[in-house]
Amino acid sequence: MSALPRVLTVAGSDSGGGAGIQADLKTMLALGVHGMSVVTAVTAQNSVGVQGAWELPVEAVRAQYRSVVGDIGVQAVKTGMLASAELVETVAELIAGTDAPAVVDPVGVSKHGDALLAVSALDSVRTKLLPAATVATPNLDEVAQLTGVRVESEPDLRRAAAAVLEYGPRWVLIKGGHLPGEAVDLLTDGSEEHWLRAPRHDNRHTHGTGCTLASAIASELAKGRSVPEAVTTAKEYVTGAIAAGFPLGAGIGPVDHGWMTRPGGPAA
Repeated sequence: MSALPRVLTVAGSDSGGGAGIQADLKTMLALGVHGMSVVTAVTAQNSVGVQGAWELPVEAVRAQYRSVVGDIGVQAVKTGMLASAELVETVAELIAGTDAPAVVDPVGVSKHGDALLAVSALDSVRTKLLPAATVATPNLDEVAQLTGVRVESEPDLRRAAAAVLEYGPRWVLIKGGHLPGEAVDLLTDGSEEHWLRAPRHDNRHTHGTGCTLASAIASELAKGRSVPEAVTTAKEYVTGAIAAGFPLGAGIGPVDHGWMTRPGGPAA
């Protein structure tokens, strides 16, 4: 048997299982790749919010990364919660030295509005992490946090993309899910543009959407797809996962990472 494509997530743990490395690994399994993880932080988290977060020592993060990459190897890397400037810079150095595409999800706040990135780390994201990215996937809040550009309508997505690209990622996917109307995202490398549209599903259970999308992109890149192909396929997967999101606990439930294998799904 040949080995499955291998994807490494470098992110925080979500004890509620809806986002973070739990969402990443579920996504990778659903999309047919072998998922591996470098845990950067542990959170006490559920459907109503984040009650606590503890980052791991830089030495532990570096050791996990080198252990996996040195022995098993990777075809793509995805980054998520990197709480401090020191962690951001360490991970940026590691992925810059890895011969594999990197999907950077510049996680700033949780779905519930809880801060997951120190303000002091923003400059490290701009100057160290984004230049190492094959694809950066900020949402509109993260765009504003990183660039100061506030997106109020669809035409503003171009301006947001240009501002992020100035920091050096090869491609940027500006996620317009917080805008009214259909869910529209803009993928661009500064010359090529791809507008990705999907119907908006009336479902509040969307915890883990950003983690899931970035992991899906990394999974498709690991299979050898081009960036536009990988992002298009990932968008289709996450749209189905959002439509199938389900209630869990007293707050916002997760998207359904296994929707494709549920009764009535495409694999049914």
